[in-house]
Amino acid sequence: MPESTGLIAHNWGFAIFLLGVVGLCAFMLGLSSLLGSKAWGRSKNEPFESGMLPTGSARLRLSAKFYLVAMLFVIFDIEALFFFAWSVSVRESGWTGFVEALVFIAILLAGLVYLWRV
Repeated sequence: MPESTGLIAHNWGFAIFLLGVVGLCAFMLGLSSLLGSKAWGRSKNEPFESGMLPTGSARLRLSAKFYLVAMLFVIFDIEALFFFAWSVSVRESGWTGFVEALVFIAILLAGLVYLWRV
């Protein structure tokens, strides 16, 4: 029983912070629904583009290359996150962690070469 009491005493600040965040979000959502405009009409449903009337369809087909570039951007973004975490623990991981990081880099470079060829 003392461990659970110590855990609660140790994390009470986080619980108060979490309650404050949830309360603030609920307050802001409630206030926006009370103060926001409720008028719906044809002009409200049109997309707003810098005050200009839209011309043409908004549903344009894009090439698959753009999809690949976007996916690789996300992959390399996550890769940067993994390398940041690896750089924090590089001393503890030793040579094994270094070799694993090199294998990870090789896999990502293979993906980059694939994208370059497509």
